[in-house]
Amino acid sequence: MKPTEAETVLLRLAREIGALGESADAVAAAVRVLASAYAPQAVTARAVHTGWLASRGDKTRALALAWAREQVRMALQDVIERDRRRARVEAGAETRAWLLLAACESLAHEPPAAVADRVRALLALAGHAEPDG
Repeated sequence: MKPTEAETVLLRLAREIGALGESADAVAAAVRVLASAYAPQAVTARAVHTGWLASRGDKTRALALAWAREQVRMALQDVIERDRRRARVEAGAETRAWLLLAACESLAHEPPAAVADRVRALLALAGHAEPDG
């Protein structure tokens, strides 16, 4: 079975995050990559939404899409595990990766003008920026 566009873009996203290395700003860079991928009208957001709708009722497609998404989460988790900064959320790397990925995925549903503020909040939660105010 040929991979869907959603699977392809998610696996590309996982590779991009995985390639960030061990720099001090890898988590912040990963959040920015995810935020860009899931910005309103972004290719990734659109492809994943379309892929999710197309996979309903097709367990094989649904599992393939879930597996591709999990690769993104695991790549993010690896970046988080290498990070030495203290996050504002007391949770393991697996949970923090899941939270950051879910939050970035939700950016597709935000008004475009709100995305920058949401990204700043995510960076602050991850321990990579000071919260405003």
